[in-house]
Amino acid sequence: MLLSVQKVKEIYSICRRTLINWEKEGLITPLRTPKGRRRYKKEDIEKLLGMIKEKPKPTVVLYARVSTKKQEEYLKNQIRRLEEYAKSQGWQYEVISEIASKVDENRRGLLKLLNKIKRGEVTKVVIEYPDRLARFGFEYLKFFMESFGVELVVLNGRENEEDINRELAEDLIAIVTSFAARIYGQRGAKRHGNSSGEVSVR
Repeated sequence: MLLSVQKVKEIYSICRRTLINWEKEGLITPLRTPKGRRRYKKEDIEKLLGMIKEKPKPTVVLYARVSTKKQEEYLKNQIRRLEEYAKSQGWQYEVISEIASKVDENRRGLLKLLNKIKRGEVTKVVIEYPDRLARFGFEYLKFFMESFGVELVVLNGRENEEDINRELAEDLIAIVTSFAARIYGQRGAKRHGNSSGEVSVR
């Protein structure tokens, strides 16, 4: 589809001067009508707009997490401490926080963080303690981040022993509850299958 200068302005809000400048820079080449008027391919304009569209600048992400709703106050304090540190370093930052168990495989906040890293939108990840990120597999996550050139900053090496034990107990309860639900769910399905699938042969 060919567009006149006026149509380009109407559709994309790009003025004639900008189009001429793009031509001079060799970014776009218009076709000419028999009367010498410029016509631009729609796909060329859209391709160029996609190329020059400003990408999000990589930023510092502060990641905070607690296991249960009862720890919301601790989550707020965790975020506050992370923000104080980021401000002291003069960093522009974004906060990703969530309430989720460390053993939860579908942590939305963590998945959001990992996707931002893959898109090249993160320079640093700051956490308060290693197990805020993960109790198991921490080194794998650290390796993943470093492979994308992202620095992982841990403010404190080890959390309070009492907090660790409490969260560990909550994680174990979550695992047992999930496991029990699956077992009873399977048993219920089997009982239902046996009762509805009986065949009488005489």
